[in-house]
Amino acid sequence: MTQPYSDRALAIAEKVETFVRETVAPYEQDPRLGAHGPSDALADELKGLAREAGLLTPHILEDGGHLDHAEVALVLRKTGLSPLGPVACNTAAPDEGNMYLLGKVGSPEMKERFLKPLVEGRARSAFFMTEPASEGGAGSDPSMMQTTCKMDGNHWVVNGRKAFITGAEGAKVGIVMAKSEQAGSEGGACMFLVDLPDPAIRIDRVLDTIDSSMPGGHAVITIDNLRVPADQMLGDAGEGFKYAQIRLAPARLTHCMRWLGSTTRAHEIAADYACRRHAFGKPLVDHEGVGFMLAQNLIDLKSCELMIDWCAGVLDSGELGTAESSMAKTHVAETLFQIADRCVQVMGGTGVTGDTIVEQVFREIRAFRIYDGPTEVHKWSLAKKIKRDWRAAQEG
Repeated sequence: MTQPYSDRALAIAEKVETFVRETVAPYEQDPRLGAHGPSDALADELKGLAREAGLLTPHILEDGGHLDHAEVALVLRKTGLSPLGPVACNTAAPDEGNMYLLGKVGSPEMKERFLKPLVEGRARSAFFMTEPASEGGAGSDPSMMQTTCKMDGNHWVVNGRKAFITGAEGAKVGIVMAKSEQAGSEGGACMFLVDLPDPAIRIDRVLDTIDSSMPGGHAVITIDNLRVPADQMLGDAGEGFKYAQIRLAPARLTHCMRWLGSTTRAHEIAADYACRRHAFGKPLVDHEGVGFMLAQNLIDLKSCELMIDWCAGVLDSGELGTAESSMAKTHVAETLFQIADRCVQVMGGTGVTGDTIVEQVFREIRAFRIYDGPTEVHKWSLAKKIKRDWRAAQEG
């Protein structure tokens, strides 16, 4: 059988796994973990440990190169073995996706000013795209974007509202998306790089959400006459939606990688519990109802691994489209949620306490079924593809 991963990826992944299990996991009960994620003090401490171990941002190489996505699939899965692992190793959302986008689209000056601090773990970032649903703003349908930008001299002026902006509180780098009102690019979206905090970007509140793994939580934002120098536009005017896809397709996949790692660990905890805990004269694992749930977990974990690896290979070939990204995100999110649910069920009362990470993984995966596109939106996209392909076959 051909080895699915490179020797380079296997070596990095082995070091990451040891680091996450032995150094990061003991922090899972740290009091600096709150409802809105780990504090910046805790995140900085963990990044310092990763830096000392030579494992900070391990998917980006010393020469500035990037592991291919098949290699990233293995490494990020290992960072995910603890919900704190991606924070420690600097592979967490939204920074990982923002680094990827800047690496693909940013100018050399932008990379030096905005990307370098992210790669070095000296700054966090936020991606300002989603808008409040109650105000009719953009969510799964980006064409509904109401945040606007317009030229004024050598600056763009941005106004609007944003919601569910992960990590905005405490971020130093922002990528702001707005619909252009400028002649020649009407209706097109633009992206801007901004230094944070900025008085024109106001955090109205940080939402109380079901998940709690990402520093800064998820904020509702008002942007009031934000002035951005023209040379801080990321890419070209009117191309923002295209750049969003450059970011979102791989980002959906890296979410899958990280949460596969966390769910793998939750399964390990549940299996250990089932083998140690006795009821009705024998270990829980020997009761068919419990043992079969754990067996199904193994089957489902492997199916997610194979789906991710396949999709990563397609991405490396340069042929990844919306369909492949949607299939992977839908299958992995839904399947991992079933696995996490079984882990809670196997552990009974203990499974719904904070004594282990199982309860948190269950919450995080429930949120994962929504962000970066709800399952139903991805299935709708796939159904449209089925119809297009059918029509093309009929016409051909």
